[in-house]
Amino acid sequence: MKKILAVLFSACLAVLAAAQQQSPEMVKFLKEFPQRAGFNTHSYEFLPVKDTKAPKGYKAFYIEHYGRHGSRSEWGGATYAMVRDALQSAKDAGVELTSAGDSLLREAAYIFDRYDGMDGRLTPRGVREHQQLATRMYNRFPEVFKKGSKKIRAVSSTTPRVIVSMNGFTAQLRAIQPDLDIDLDTGEKFMAYISRAENDTIIARTNKALADRSGGMRRSLPDSVTVFKNLFKNPEEGKKFVRNTFFFQYSIYATARVAEAFDINDNLFRYLPFDVMYQLHESTFLNAYLNQCNSELNGHLRMPRSKELVDILIAQADKVISGESDRAADLTFGHDWPYLGLCSYLGLEGIGDRLSIDDAAAHWMASWNCPFAANLQMIFYRSKKASDPVLVKFLVNERETPLKFVEPYQGPYYKWEDVKAFCATRLEHLDR
Repeated sequence: MKKILAVLFSACLAVLAAAQQQSPEMVKFLKEFPQRAGFNTHSYEFLPVKDTKAPKGYKAFYIEHYGRHGSRSEWGGATYAMVRDALQSAKDAGVELTSAGDSLLREAAYIFDRYDGMDGRLTPRGVREHQQLATRMYNRFPEVFKKGSKKIRAVSSTTPRVIVSMNGFTAQLRAIQPDLDIDLDTGEKFMAYISRAENDTIIARTNKALADRSGGMRRSLPDSVTVFKNLFKNPEEGKKFVRNTFFFQYSIYATARVAEAFDINDNLFRYLPFDVMYQLHESTFLNAYLNQCNSELNGHLRMPRSKELVDILIAQADKVISGESDRAADLTFGHDWPYLGLCSYLGLEGIGDRLSIDDAAAHWMASWNCPFAANLQMIFYRSKKASDPVLVKFLVNERETPLKFVEPYQGPYYKWEDVKAFCATRLEHLDR
C-alpha cells in the first residue's frame, strides 16, 4: 500500500506538467503499441534480435547478467477495486453502462480476482517471460554452455517474485541442457547490493522538481467528460458513483497498465482519452527516471549507489578471466530501479543518457528501457591468441547497446580493460 500511495502522490505532482507539451517521438511510440504506456508494468516485448559478427578469432565464453523479475500484480488492489466498485454500484443502482463500461467492469473484476490480495506477486506470464529469455540466451550463445565448464551461479534478491523468476530462468536452462551445474542462492547480504535504489534525499529533490514543473497547479486531468461518456449511457448519473474524478481516471490507467501481466492482451488504455493516458504515462516514468537514472537533476547522487553492484560484477568477471573461477555464467536477479541505476552507471546509450526533465519527457523510451523482465547481458569473448584482449559487448533487453564513454574495439565490442578503467573513474565524472 505504501508503494501505491507513493505512485499516486508522484502522479499528483507531475501530471499537470505533462500537459505542457507532447513529444511527437513519444506520441508515435505510444500509438504504435498503446500498452507501452504502462512503462515498468509493460510486459516484455520479445523482438527479433541480431548479433554483429565478433572480431576474427573471437568466441563467447562467459555471460554476466542482471535481470528484473517478470510480470507481476500491482500493490494494494485499491485501483482495480475502485474501477470495479464504481461501475458495479452504478449498474446495481440502475445506471446503464455502455458496452465499453461493461467490458471495463469485467476486466477490472477479473484482474482484482486474480490479484487475490497478494501485492507484487509474480504471475504465470512472469514465469514464462524468464523461461523464454533463458531459451533465447541459450540459443544465441550455445557455445558458452556447451563448451564451457557448465557451472552457473544464480543469485537473487530475497523478494518472492524475484526468487520465482530466477527459478523459472534456471530451470529452463537445465531443461535445455540437463548436465548444467546450477547453484542458486539468496539472502540479505545479496539483497544489500542487488536491490539498492534511490534514497530520501533523491526522492525529495525529484518531488520538488516535478512540483515546480507543474507550476504549483492543483491536480487535474483533461477531458473527464469523455471518460464518463465512454462508460455510462447517462454520464451525469454515472459520475455520482465516482468520489474523485482524478483518482478514478488514474485507477483506470493503473488497471490498464497491469492487464498484460494477467494475460489480457487487449488495450485497456482505450477507456481513456489519449491525452490522459499520455499525461499519466509521463508522470510515472519521469519520476522513475529522475530517481534512478543519470539525470541532470540527481545523477551525481544516484550513481554512487550503484557502485557496489558494478564492483561485484567486475570482480566476478575478473575471476573467470584469470582462471580463478570456471563459471560459464553469473546470473543476478533483482528489480527495476537497481537495474536502471546499473545501466546508467555503465553509460549505456539510451537508457543511461544524462537528460534534463524536459528532454527525458520527450525522448526517454520508458517501456523499452524498463519493462517487466528487463535485463542486461554482458557477453565476454576470448581470442584464440592469448595475447589478444578480452572483449565484452552489452545487451540491453537483448539489443546490442553502445557505451557512451568508452571507445569500441570493433562494432559493439569493447576491451574489458577499457570498460574497467571507465568504471574505476566513473564517480569522478558524474557530469556526463
